[in-house]
Amino acid sequence: MNLRPFLEAGVDEAGRGPLAGPVVVAAVILPAKYDLDSLDDSKRLSAVKRERLAPQIEAQAVAFAVEFVEIDEIDRVNILQATLNGMQRAVENLNPTPQRALIDGNRAPKLACEVETIIGGDRLVASISAASVLAKVYRDRLMLSMHDLYPEYGFDRHKGYPTALHLERLKLHGPCCIHRRSFAPVRKAIG
Repeated sequence: MNLRPFLEAGVDEAGRGPLAGPVVVAAVILPAKYDLDSLDDSKRLSAVKRERLAPQIEAQAVAFAVEFVEIDEIDRVNILQATLNGMQRAVENLNPTPQRALIDGNRAPKLACEVETIIGGDRLVASISAASVLAKVYRDRLMLSMHDLYPEYGFDRHKGYPTALHLERLKLHGPCCIHRRSFAPVRKAIG
């Protein structure tokens, strides 16, 4: 007889679209009962709400793991494969190991457990929403620290996404060491 509860992890990422910085993947196993006020897709929450929710998620989760997929891996294998690699590592770093992983989107990494993809899962499944919040919070914190090192790019405002400001600064200053050389606007700035 198996007395272990069925463990299901939600998995999501932040930072596939930016020109700079890592992709951050989070995997979260929530308990059957939790109290996370206004949990939602991280993109639908303010930065203040995400920062308030993150420690609550960490405190209440059965397990969570956050994986940073660095720029060199993104440039070496492409953004999709790098994201899938990060998802695989995040799920593998969960303790206890889940029996199923619910992945936001339509592509899934190869995992030792059962896998299900859910388009819009960050709005529909609490554990994916929790993973979405952790991934966004960890990535935003890192990009704010990158702003301290490279203030000329305005990472505190756009977090590496290809906004008009970022593209203007990239053209003016050229790429720094956290820019993804495999992305077209960065290649163009290199010349």
